[in-house]
Amino acid sequence: MLAHSRFAISPMAEVVGALGHLRPRGSRVDRAFVAAHGDAFRAMVADHPGRHALLQASWRPGWLADFLALPPADASPAFTDELALVEALGDKRIRADLRQVTGGPLPRVLTRPGVTAYATDLLEWVWTHTIASDWPRRERVLRADIVARSARLATHGWAGVLKDLGTDREWLAEGQLRINRGPYPTRELPSTAQLSFVPAHWNASWVGWDLPLRYAVYYPVGGALAATDRAARGGLERLVGGNRAAILRTLADPATTTALVALTGLPVGSVGNHLRVLLEGGLVLRRRSGREVLYWRTALGDTLVAAGS
Repeated sequence: MLAHSRFAISPMAEVVGALGHLRPRGSRVDRAFVAAHGDAFRAMVADHPGRHALLQASWRPGWLADFLALPPADASPAFTDELALVEALGDKRIRADLRQVTGGPLPRVLTRPGVTAYATDLLEWVWTHTIASDWPRRERVLRADIVARSARLATHGWAGVLKDLGTDREWLAEGQLRINRGPYPTRELPSTAQLSFVPAHWNASWVGWDLPLRYAVYYPVGGALAATDRAARGGLERLVGGNRAAILRTLADPATTTALVALTGLPVGSVGNHLRVLLEGGLVLRRRSGREVLYWRTALGDTLVAAGS
């Protein structure tokens, strides 16, 4: 199973997490996010009975409709690509997913044609109004989490990576990954199956599949709530100082001292001193390339920049 495993970034997972915060009686709520978007979301839902009914039927404690948990088709899809996967399911499949969640008959509005449009319109609204403008920052946080977990994989193996992916997630060895302690049968994945591990800004974990070959485990990104808290903004500057924070942010790609001087406007001696401190703190690495010395961020540096953005 793990031979075909990978980490992936999913804009749709961010949308599902946003719904988790915004929906009525949502749990593990990011209060700042709800304060910013809750009124507009509630007004939108109230104006569209089909979307309202679909939202109500898509959740129950411990259960999420399958169409909201489709695994990403590649490691870094665009939101439009993931929305197209939902649209391709069609009314019959989405309606079946909703019946599985509700365990009974659906509201009349969901038994008529148009269920797919309710789903895609709801998801697109949440993306456009709550996530899209913040996506570059969120993506940095998600990628920093993956960088950190990839480094842990090299030193601790999959057991070290999977131990904090959510409640009851545990690597049992012999090709087995426990995802919950419920009375459910073991699911054996085909040898050609693709298993994606997907971080998201919601303090919850869930799983998804698109049979027979695509599966996903969604987990809370490290520091998700802190990263969206207004009080956390500027934290990198307070931690390492304004000039060092500027240098660290600039080192998203390898750069020389000369380039850093030009990009930050700091004197060459100051840049050199700050780089030395960042090196000693394990936030950057360096390597000689011809006559120049290149500097770039470590995984720890990536994480600090993402969390402090």
